[in-house]
Amino acid sequence: MITLYADRKTSCDFMGGLSETLLYGPPIGTRIALTKNEYAYSCGEIDQNIYFLESGQLKTVTFSRSGKECFLRICGPGEMFGEQGLGGAVRAESTIAMQDCVIRRVPYSLFINTIRDEGLMEDFITHLSRRLFEQQQAITNLVTVDSEQRLGTILLDLADKLGKGDPHRPRIDLRLTHEELARMVGTTRSRIGHFLKSFRGNGLISTSPTSRLIIHRQRLSAYLNGRYS
Repeated sequence: MITLYADRKTSCDFMGGLSETLLYGPPIGTRIALTKNEYAYSCGEIDQNIYFLESGQLKTVTFSRSGKECFLRICGPGEMFGEQGLGGAVRAESTIAMQDCVIRRVPYSLFINTIRDEGLMEDFITHLSRRLFEQQQAITNLVTVDSEQRLGTILLDLADKLGKGDPHRPRIDLRLTHEELARMVGTTRSRIGHFLKSFRGNGLISTSPTSRLIIHRQRLSAYLNGRYS
């Protein structure tokens, strides 16, 4: 059985409050437009800013010593990213636009003062705890869960973040290649193709007329928890 991310409601409450502050309150930080494949920040930089994605999608990646890219997460509209920089540490990851994006860059000191003034500090601590849990769960799944189940978990998470349309059968409009999914799962492109074919055959996912991926949320969740045949 795979445990999915916890405390989503609390984190959503925090991000909702932060979004309202950034979008409708007095302007803070700097709005930046990124084109596809442009970096928000790069691995190795010391960058004492926190970032907020207003539109588009970004991916966060890190690299092995040999230069192989490891896909960490996808960030969708309304999400915060770059939290690691709050402590002034050297960034261990790069964040790259997967399509044209608009982001907001906020200096650490200004961000802390803003959420303190808005009464969001406690919710922010909970948000950071959830992010830490996500990372720990991803490491645990990588070590203890097979590739097929990891792919299913990632598809459910993407449906939560990026899904559109019917909430029971959300559509993911972002085009993800088998290579990108393979880097997220930690397996080969050919195995991703095999797993996706199996998921389609079992009615766990399908494809729209415009070739967008549709996730049958309840079926896939039941499958991952051993309750679907």
